[in-house]
Amino acid sequence: MPIRSQATNATPAPDTYYRAGLTTAGLGQGALVGRTQARVCVIGGGFAGVNTALGLVERGVEDVVLLEAHEIGFGASGRNGGFVFGGFSRDEQALLNQLGTARARTLYAGTTQAVESIRQRIDRHAIDCDRTEAGVIWANWFRDPEVLRSRKRLLSKHYGVDWQWLAQAQLREQVRSERYHDGLFEPKAFHFHPLKYARGIATAACALGLTIHEHSPAVSLQRDRGVWRITTPTGEVEAETVVLACGGYLAGLRRPVDAAVLPIATYVMVTEPLGARIDEIMQTRAAVYDTRFAFDYYRPLPDTRLLWGGRISVLQRSPESVERLLYRDMLKVFPQLRGVHIEHAWSGLMSYARHQMPQIGRIDDELWLAQAFGGHGVAPTTYAGDLVASAIAEGDERWREFADYGLVSALKPAGFVGAQLSYWWAGLKDACKDLAERQG
Repeated sequence: MPIRSQATNATPAPDTYYRAGLTTAGLGQGALVGRTQARVCVIGGGFAGVNTALGLVERGVEDVVLLEAHEIGFGASGRNGGFVFGGFSRDEQALLNQLGTARARTLYAGTTQAVESIRQRIDRHAIDCDRTEAGVIWANWFRDPEVLRSRKRLLSKHYGVDWQWLAQAQLREQVRSERYHDGLFEPKAFHFHPLKYARGIATAACALGLTIHEHSPAVSLQRDRGVWRITTPTGEVEAETVVLACGGYLAGLRRPVDAAVLPIATYVMVTEPLGARIDEIMQTRAAVYDTRFAFDYYRPLPDTRLLWGGRISVLQRSPESVERLLYRDMLKVFPQLRGVHIEHAWSGLMSYARHQMPQIGRIDDELWLAQAFGGHGVAPTTYAGDLVASAIAEGDERWREFADYGLVSALKPAGFVGAQLSYWWAGLKDACKDLAERQG
């Protein structure tokens, strides 16, 4: 029996800074109408889906069809902070403890190689995505520098990665805030316009033969006489192989798949153009995030705006609520921005697994999965797309490195309560540490 979805394409696209600057012209062939056949059907038009599709057509796979319920980059891929750097949501020490040095290093290296692949694809396909090659700063919210020292040692010893030390005076020269102490600088990272990039990858894949149908939610998935049948409100795809890449916007096609992740919201806002004032707060064009569990992240945009993000929650919020929360956070770091107007604010859903790692691999006969990137997905989705495409096209077995991170139940609905309580508890510990340092 098919498993039916409650998916709908009625949800409007969010009013984000990223979307406001783009043409509304759709990509691909429009909504699917009627029946079609495919060698591979990719469900989901975010980073994981479009990178898998591009990897397939680059390897010469013909008749690849991508279905997207809304528009390419509608979900987290088109709403995130735009940081491009290595690693996973699961921290490097935990990865090392579980897998050992060799396997942990292999997985981590897959993400740093993905950063270079993203650079190469931007250049190869001439994708105009506001790439800013200025690195990423990890700024210490606390006075104690040990969190920086230990991570720097760990990355160098076990992962072969060298982040540069930023002494407090040097950091405060670049980031004009009294809030931070020392920091680490990741020189090989960069930041960009994620929605432009997602659409650019999709356009490149179309030029190589990919067929995209936007506004075509998959509403059922059924195995029938050795093939998969995927139905949409106005059409059907018959495919040898299916890739599920739906992220936090669950399609409802496979209960174990949806049960294995929590859709968690995060918040972003963008200021008005700051003009020369941007130089009053930042003498660097690097992106920045801090050392708290509930960290802020922000970056200067090419048009002198400041993009600011942070917080996680089980609830999506209105733009007004997002702005109110994040504005207070911004003023804690840059009080000199009081009075600055916010032009865009939004929330979006990311998919988290209990083990804090992506779920990548084959889960049934010719049925593949790439999800649960946990708010750290720009490079890992590229990595996942390469692994899945290479497995389908060439029989590559590298995806089995993720076998330890399968479809573990997220324990919904209790999982939502647990996630929110964990976030609040971690935030409370951060606040108590901050207070103790200030009173010490």
